[in-house]
Amino acid sequence: MSINTSPPSARTDARPLPAAPTAGATLPVRLGGAAMAAGAAAWAIGSMLTYDVATGEEYPLAYKASSLLFQLGLVALVSVQLRTRATGTGRLARGFLHAEHVMLGLAIVSSIQWMVAPEVSEDPFWLALDAFWPLSMLGMAAIGIRIAIAGRWRGAARVWPAIAETWVLVMFPAMALVSDEATSFVSGGHLLLGYTTLGLILAARPHLVLPRG
Repeated sequence: MSINTSPPSARTDARPLPAAPTAGATLPVRLGGAAMAAGAAAWAIGSMLTYDVATGEEYPLAYKASSLLFQLGLVALVSVQLRTRATGTGRLARGFLHAEHVMLGLAIVSSIQWMVAPEVSEDPFWLALDAFWPLSMLGMAAIGIRIAIAGRWRGAARVWPAIAETWVLVMFPAMALVSDEATSFVSGGHLLLGYTTLGLILAARPHLVLPRG
């Protein structure tokens, strides 16, 4: 009787396990998510703390700064979406994200003007520029839907942009149906549930938006 002591041959038909994303790949996603979460939380708190500002009354500088932080967080979020090709790999899909960056940039210029020179806010040029604030938010809503359809992001990261980016779709009817005070809390609550949570998902689980190895 003979005893075979040679090891079994390695299988060559087994599919290798996907490689884990490297720290260099995950860090920009984590930072972008953290910026989004911080900006959204800042504006949510600012909205709820200034619920009693009367119509026509000037908002405090701290509130204006909190809305600017939110916009900067959106810039970071769209940068993550571009880096990961969240809306798809085609030129049109990426071009829409670049267009969103432009709209956010113009909205940020308007926000800075609102902070440093509020007395010119009613001038036609600045009124026109201010329109990019709601337009950029409508663009974010479209991006959230496209991410869910494209399926490049996975798990919670795939569905949460569509939840977060309904902010503008929720706020338009809220402003018509409830009081100004209640609107502030609707806005703040949605920001915490939507964009803040989305930012935390990206910061904690960046592998959900990175290509599988």
